[in-house]
Amino acid sequence: MSTGLNSRLQKGAVLCDGAMGTLLYSKGIFINRCYDELNVSAPDLIRGIHQEYLKAGAEVIETNTFGANSFRLAKHGCLDKLVEINRQGARLAREAAKSFYALVAGAVGPLGMRIEPLGRISLAEARAAFREQIAALNDEGIDLVMLETFGYLEELHQALLAARDVNPDLPVVAQVTIDEEGNCLDGASPEHYGAQLEAWGADVIGCNCSVGPVAMQDALERVRAVTTAPLSAQPNAGIPRSVEGRNIYLCSPEYMANFMESFVSAGVRLVGGCCGTTPEHIHAMKLFLKAGAARTTSYKPIKTTEAKPVEPPPLHERSNLGRKIAAGEFVTMVEIVPPRGIDARRELEGARFLKSVGVDGINIPDSPRASARMSNQALCLLVRQQVGIEPILHYTCRDRNVLGIQSDLLGASAIGIRNLICITGDPPKMGDYPDATAVFDVDAIGLVNIVHNLNRGLDIGGNPIGNSAGFVIAVGANPGSLNIDEEIRRFEYKVEAGAELAVTQPVFDLRLLEDFMRKIEHCRVPVVAGIWPLTSTRNAEFMKNELRVSIPDEIFARMAKATTADAARAEGVAIARDMLAAVKDLVQGAQISAPFGRYSCAVDVLEALTGTSKRAAV
Repeated sequence: MSTGLNSRLQKGAVLCDGAMGTLLYSKGIFINRCYDELNVSAPDLIRGIHQEYLKAGAEVIETNTFGANSFRLAKHGCLDKLVEINRQGARLAREAAKSFYALVAGAVGPLGMRIEPLGRISLAEARAAFREQIAALNDEGIDLVMLETFGYLEELHQALLAARDVNPDLPVVAQVTIDEEGNCLDGASPEHYGAQLEAWGADVIGCNCSVGPVAMQDALERVRAVTTAPLSAQPNAGIPRSVEGRNIYLCSPEYMANFMESFVSAGVRLVGGCCGTTPEHIHAMKLFLKAGAARTTSYKPIKTTEAKPVEPPPLHERSNLGRKIAAGEFVTMVEIVPPRGIDARRELEGARFLKSVGVDGINIPDSPRASARMSNQALCLLVRQQVGIEPILHYTCRDRNVLGIQSDLLGASAIGIRNLICITGDPPKMGDYPDATAVFDVDAIGLVNIVHNLNRGLDIGGNPIGNSAGFVIAVGANPGSLNIDEEIRRFEYKVEAGAELAVTQPVFDLRLLEDFMRKIEHCRVPVVAGIWPLTSTRNAEFMKNELRVSIPDEIFARMAKATTADAARAEGVAIARDMLAAVKDLVQGAQISAPFGRYSCAVDVLEALTGTSKRAAV
C-alpha cells in the first residue's frame, strides 16, 4: 500500500467524498448523458464538484470515471475518447486536490455487461477492459484505485487483477454492492466476499451503494469477523423513495454522521457516501470525526467453513430421460405447446395419447416465439401429476433476472421436474407484445452455469442450498446456423458449463447435421435431433425465411407437388419420416414437433423407427 494512503489509515478513519452523479443531476445534467464524458466537455463543472467535497472536508476524492470503460463508453458513442476521458478525469481531480493535500482515487465501476460464467464477455476480455481504463488513470498519477459497486465477485476479481497488472504498488480498494441482507447480487455472503477479497490481495475491503448505513453496518460487522484488512463504507443516503416521479434519498446529513462511530468501531478506515450523499453529508461526517467520537478497535478474524459442493446424483438416477441417455438408448420426445388460456384439457389428452404409444417425454416450450401462453412450468406439473409421463421443461432467459431464474429452478426441482432445456429465448419483438421488456440477465451459457451450480448444491453466490437440484441439463443447438463457427464456439461453452444433452433445431438437411456432428466431436454430448412435419409450402417458407431454418430446395419441390391440404400434411409427415430414418443412427433421440396440436402426426413420424403403426384416434 502506498505511503500516503497507508499512513493516513494508520492514524484513523479517512473521509472520502460523496456522490458525483447526484450533484450532476441536481445541476441540470440529465441521466441520458454520458457523465464520464463531462470530464472533456464540461471540465469546470467536474472540477467545481471536486472542490465542493474538498471544502466540506473530504480527504480522498474520486475521479469522475466510474463508467469510463470500453463497454459503457461504446454505448454512448465515446469509445474513441476512452484514454482522454480517464486521463482528463484524473487531471481534474489532481488539480482540485492539490491545494487540500487530498488523495485522488481512480474510480472504476463494473463493465455494464455480464461476464462468464453468466455472460458473453470472457474473463480475459473483462480483465483487458479494466486494464485499459486503469492504465489511463495511472498515467496521470492517481494515489489509489477505487473499485466500486461490483455485484459479482468474479468481475471484481478481474478488475483487481487488472489493477495489479498496471501497477503492483497502487493501493486497491475493492467494494461490493449489497442487498438488505448484506449479500452481493450474485448471492455471496459477507463472510464469503470478505475472506475472498482479502485472499485476492485487496488492500481495503468494503461496501458501497445500494443500501443505507444500517444494512451496510450489519454487513461490515460480518466482514470484520473474517478479515483483518482495513474496511471501507460508502452507503447511500438511505433507500431511494419515489416522490413525484423522482428518486429522492431521504437520510439527513446528521443521520449519516451518527453512524461514523459504529462504522469505525467495526474496523472501517475509509468512510464516505454514495448515491444521494452531498457535500452537506460529508461535512457532517467530518465534524463527527473531528470530535473524536469514533474509536479504533482491533479484531481477530474467526475461521469460517467455505461452502463445499455436493456430488449430484448420477445421470441415470435423476430421471427416466437421464436413465435412457446414460444407457445409450434412443429417446423420443414430442412437443406440446402450452395453451393460450387456462384450459389445458386438450394438451393433457394429447399427453395421455403420446404416453400410450410409448413416447418417453413431453417437451414443453416456454412461450415459443414470445407468445403469451400458460406457464410451461405449470403445464409440466399438470402433465406429471395427471398423466404420469415425464415433462421436459424449456427454460428461457428472456423474462427473468438471475434471482427469478434461481427461484424458478429451485421451485421446479421441489415439485419434481428434473429435465431442463436451457435456451436464451426469442426476443419479445417477435411475439404478441413487441413492446414488452426483455430481461436477458444471462444467456443460455450463463443459465447452464446456474443450473450446474444448483446440481452441485450451490446457489449463484456459491452458498449451500442443501441437496443437489438433480436436473438433467439439455441445451439447444442449431446445425443450420448461418454462422456455424459461432454456433460451435457457443456449444463448446455450453458443454464446458455443464450441458449433458443437446436438442437441435428442426433438421431438414442431413448434410448440415452430419457436418455439425463432426465439428462437435471434441466436445460431444448426446444429441437429440429436432424433426418437424411440415404442413404446407407456406409453412416451409415461413420456417426458412422467418425462423431461419435451412430447408433444401428438394423439400420445397416435394411439398409443392401436394395439391390439397391433406396431401400437403401427408407429404410433410413423409418427409419427416425420411429424415428420422436417415438420422436415427447418427443421434441418440428425436424431438418431434406436433404442428397445430396434431399429436397423431408426431406419432406417424415416429413409426419410422419401427415401421409399425401406433396411431389411434386423437
